[in-house]
Amino acid sequence: MGNLTGIDAKFLASLFENPWLIIVHILDILIVTWLIYKFIKSLAGTKIMSLVQGVILFVLVKFFAEWIGFTTISFLMNQVITYGVIAGVIIFEPEIRSGLERFGRTTQVFLQPQKMSSEEILINALVKSVAYMSPRKIGALIAIEQTQTLQEYISTGIPLDADISNQLLINIFIPNTPLHDGAVIISENKIAVSCAYLPLSESQNISKEFGTRHRAAIGLSEKSDAITVIVSEETGAVSVASKSHFLHDLSSEEFEDFLRKQLISENDQKKAWYKRFLGGKEE
Repeated sequence: MGNLTGIDAKFLASLFENPWLIIVHILDILIVTWLIYKFIKSLAGTKIMSLVQGVILFVLVKFFAEWIGFTTISFLMNQVITYGVIAGVIIFEPEIRSGLERFGRTTQVFLQPQKMSSEEILINALVKSVAYMSPRKIGALIAIEQTQTLQEYISTGIPLDADISNQLLINIFIPNTPLHDGAVIISENKIAVSCAYLPLSESQNISKEFGTRHRAAIGLSEKSDAITVIVSEETGAVSVASKSHFLHDLSSEEFEDFLRKQLISENDQKKAWYKRFLGGKEE
C-alpha cells in the first residue's frame, strides 16, 4: 500500500512539473468520451442496442455475484461472457456493420468536405424520380433503411446492389417490366433489391382509398424506423410513411422538405466542416 501511495505521489508530482501532461490526459479522456458517444449514438434504435443494455446489466450482476462470493454463478457468467461476445458479433453482424459505416461517414466529412454527401445524392434521386413518376401515375414503393436493419425484407427481393440514381429508380417502376412489382429497398447507400415484399399493416383505421402499396408502407413503418415513399398509380399522389406516421398527397416541395428533415438535419447543413466532424451545434 505504501509503495502504491508513493507511485501516486510521483505521478501527481510529474503532472505539476509538466503541465503539458495534464492537457494530454484531458484530451485523451475527451477523445475516448467522444468516440464512445458517437458509437452509442450510431447504435441507438437498433436491435444491437438492446443487446448492449443486456450486456451491461449482465456485467453488473456478475460483479455483484463476485462481491457476494457466489463462486459458481461468477464462473458461469465468465463463460457466458467469453463465448457470448463471439455469438453476439455473428448474430448482429448486419447491425454492427451498418453502425460502423455510419460512424465512418462522420470522418469522411473531415476528409472530403467538398464531396456531395450520400444523403444529398439519395434525396436528389428520390425527388427527381418522384417528380417524373407522379404526373404520369407510375406506381412506386421505395423503402429507405435507417438504423434498424431491413435484411428480413431484403432477402425477399431480387438483388441489384446498384448505385442510387433517379434514372434507375424510374426504370425499375415502369409498368409491365420484370422489376416493377413490389418494393425497392435502399440500404447502405445502394439500391439493394427490387420486387421485395413488405409487411402489410393490419390497422383498421386505414382509409379504403389506399391500396396494397400504402398498407405495405404503413406496415413497414410499424415494424421499423425505415422511411417509405409511395407513388399512387391511381392518382399519382406522393405519400411517405415513417415510424407509424403517414403523410399523404405531398407536393414536390413538401416531399423534399420531409426528406431533408429526416435524412439531413438543418444544423448539419449549416455547420462548418469542423463542427459537423465534432458533432457540435450551430450557434
